[in-house]
Amino acid sequence: MSETVRWNRSTFYNMTILGLCNLAAPGIWGAMNSLGAGGAASPKVVNAANALTFCLMVVSCYFSSVIVHYIGIKGALIFGTIGYAPFAAGLYTNNRYGIDWLMLLGAALCGISAGVFWMAEAAIAMAYPEPWNRGKALGYWLTYRLCGQILGGAINLGLNASNDQAGKVSYTVFIVFITIQAAGPFVGLLLNKPDKVERQDGQKVSLAILENPWYEIKATTRNLLTSKFLLIVLWIGQAVFSEAVFFTYLASNLLGHWLDRAKVSLKTRTRSTFWALVVTQGAWWLWATILATRFRETRPTHDWASPGFGAAFAVYIFLTIGFQLNYLFLYFIVTNLAKGEEEVIRYAALLRGVESAWQAISYGLTSLTIFGEVGGIYFNFALWAVAIGPAWLVLRHFGSGMQVHVEEVREVNAVASSEDGELDTKQH
Repeated sequence: MSETVRWNRSTFYNMTILGLCNLAAPGIWGAMNSLGAGGAASPKVVNAANALTFCLMVVSCYFSSVIVHYIGIKGALIFGTIGYAPFAAGLYTNNRYGIDWLMLLGAALCGISAGVFWMAEAAIAMAYPEPWNRGKALGYWLTYRLCGQILGGAINLGLNASNDQAGKVSYTVFIVFITIQAAGPFVGLLLNKPDKVERQDGQKVSLAILENPWYEIKATTRNLLTSKFLLIVLWIGQAVFSEAVFFTYLASNLLGHWLDRAKVSLKTRTRSTFWALVVTQGAWWLWATILATRFRETRPTHDWASPGFGAAFAVYIFLTIGFQLNYLFLYFIVTNLAKGEEEVIRYAALLRGVESAWQAISYGLTSLTIFGEVGGIYFNFALWAVAIGPAWLVLRHFGSGMQVHVEEVREVNAVASSEDGELDTKQH
């Protein structure tokens, strides 16, 4: 039976606040990345800074459950938003004055805080919503990240529309970006703590780490070394490696609705989504490989009015769709791996940590000229191919009855609660 909830305690309210934090922090960060080399003339230093950010994020993700132990999940989210604005400030000084050191310092600060932010937002997004709303809630939350990139693109276009030459974007763009990212911590203050959230199924949210820090580190390490998680590491890599190579907001929402369809078995939802992603990603990477090889020979400079822009831009759109679909599916996988609320936090940290490690490799490699031109695309195509087998060994067991996960327990509890409510109504 559906419970009556207050709007400012509802999961929709909290996912909206989480989404706004996502827009202000990684969303605008993604918009800066979409400028190409952070809006600078040369991508090498910016890609090196991004590699530094993601290397530090691996470490901060790994220890993020310890931080939750001390300041809670809401405090961890707010802490995680703090480091984004200094990185944007570093890009500003690099763009306007050619100074590199502040960009590298900002990248380090961003890496330290962003790893905690990524863990916190992932854990909140998986634990706060009701079981039947989880996929839609994840898609809704991820939409804000894309809206941040759309907003950033609109700002960039408005300030640079009259410039059709290759080179740097206007430094004024970064002033706007810094302002938006500086608002992130204040938006985070509006999030409800887990015990204040009111869900329609009446279930309480518990995202607390009560064990001592050393226990948490050992527990996180045990989760990392399980065969189930290790087998999906390559799949995580093929999903996120492409971010340095090249985002639509509808894609993740549509997949979220499909993954929420409780009338369709978990087994069917998992397998159909997995193989659909395998086929489409393969097609898009083949297309990108052909174009990259051609562009390396012809060396074109495209403006939106120039011939050939359509073919080059279309594959970017399809890769963006693929990125979003893969991203949402990763959360679906991790939610079904977790066996309890504490494991949701640990697996969220591991997912974002492994994701950061792959992106550190991606940005590090693409700072090399040959990798930036074609090697990144070739590598991602190969990574897609070798990731299929190991991921399938894990996903084929979803919904098979061999193991029970937190997601399945929640669905059973929700159905039981609904049936009890109907029975009480009939008796009265």
